[in-house]
Amino acid sequence: MNFVTPDFMPAMPEIFLLTMVCAILIIDLFLKDDSRGATYMLSLIALAATAILSFTGYAQETVTTFNGSFILDPMAIILKVAICIVVMGVFIYAKDYLIDRNIYKGEYFILGLFGVLGMMVMVSAGNFLTVYLGLELLSLSMYAMIAMQRDSAIASEAAMKYFILGAIASGMLLYGMSMVYGVTGSLDLATINKAVSTADRVVMSFGLVFIILGIAFKLGAVPFHMWMPDVYQGSPTSVTLYISSAPKIAAFAMMYRLLVDGLTDMHADWQMILIILSVLSMALGNIIAIAQTNLKRMFAYSTIAHVGFIVMGVLTGTQAGYGASMFYAIVYAIMSVGGFGMIALLSRAGFEADNIDDFKGLNQKSPWFAFIMMAILFSMAGVPPFLGFWAKISVLQEAVNSGLVWLAIVGVVTSVIGAFYYLRVVKVIYFDKPMDNTPIKASMDIRMALSINGVAILALGLYPTALIALCINTFS
Repeated sequence: MNFVTPDFMPAMPEIFLLTMVCAILIIDLFLKDDSRGATYMLSLIALAATAILSFTGYAQETVTTFNGSFILDPMAIILKVAICIVVMGVFIYAKDYLIDRNIYKGEYFILGLFGVLGMMVMVSAGNFLTVYLGLELLSLSMYAMIAMQRDSAIASEAAMKYFILGAIASGMLLYGMSMVYGVTGSLDLATINKAVSTADRVVMSFGLVFIILGIAFKLGAVPFHMWMPDVYQGSPTSVTLYISSAPKIAAFAMMYRLLVDGLTDMHADWQMILIILSVLSMALGNIIAIAQTNLKRMFAYSTIAHVGFIVMGVLTGTQAGYGASMFYAIVYAIMSVGGFGMIALLSRAGFEADNIDDFKGLNQKSPWFAFIMMAILFSMAGVPPFLGFWAKISVLQEAVNSGLVWLAIVGVVTSVIGAFYYLRVVKVIYFDKPMDNTPIKASMDIRMALSINGVAILALGLYPTALIALCINTFS
């Protein structure tokens, strides 16, 4: 078998990002603590340049390289740009928080960039090995980021929980992949897809169950959600910002690559399992969120409910369904990064603004940021005309079009239940008296980024057509 030199151009954004991370790592070694801003700026430049590189490689057709293990298609390009933009927001929101806690270190940005590289590899994976490589690069970066605040016992506990459960889930995923490899004789997703019809159905079904288990853990779908509330609450807010946003986009990509690119012929089998995951996630997430007084835990349970919707789009098995699900994943990341950005904005040295009561009377302190938070919460609840409403509608519409009317009804009912806990926070912001009159202290870049974030949720909600069409056309 002759060695063919792979075409490196489709993987140019990943190669560039890896080069930049290595350069930033070395530069950071020689920086004094008071000039750590250089690492922060270089990280933002690296992400912006990676997003531009990804977008300039935009092609309508699918390109594969590295012997089929790397795929560049319209979906990969849009998701990579979205991941880079969201993580830029994460870094901007996290900066003041890190400075206040004395953890403004280069490691945070470097691990974050390595995680982005892992997500980009997952998005373009055309082979079981590349899926797993991207997943582990992302997961290991996140475990280390959570444990960064070494003097915090709760952060160390969260890191341990996530690490142990994540290792079990990775093992399950590998076990499923090995079963599929055993009966198809290939790790390549396109080859597996062709071999499904002739492979041993029983072994394939077992493999499929373990693969879905791994995907469900990474998404945080019920019943593999147990790590989420503890990790969200236990991590420093700067890290919760990261975990809660962009990795969900990568998890959607992983689900699409493994189930649609690799196991389309088993749609009837995986659809049934995904329906159960979707219903349980929407119901349990929304109901348990009502009882939470800690905002980070509340957002964790609301994430579980949102994951139910992302799964609902994929299980329809239609091109439009995949597009709706992709749209939802991107919208969710934008909303989530804004929500945790508000917690980071109100937090200060020695004070975490992560309880619902900490938002009391925010309107009296800052009417503008009260409006931004309201826009984010209304969008998460699915109130028109905010962006989250269109995300929910597009997924529900595809469920109805696929004949799963009862599933769409479950989605609507659980969303109505979920509206309660979002509105409770809005009530606290506008109708309660502030607990203290400490003014909001935040640097200009955070104020600007949060304002853009909130306005984007409203503006894209008033004109969602372009973004929806972009996501749906990706698959047609």
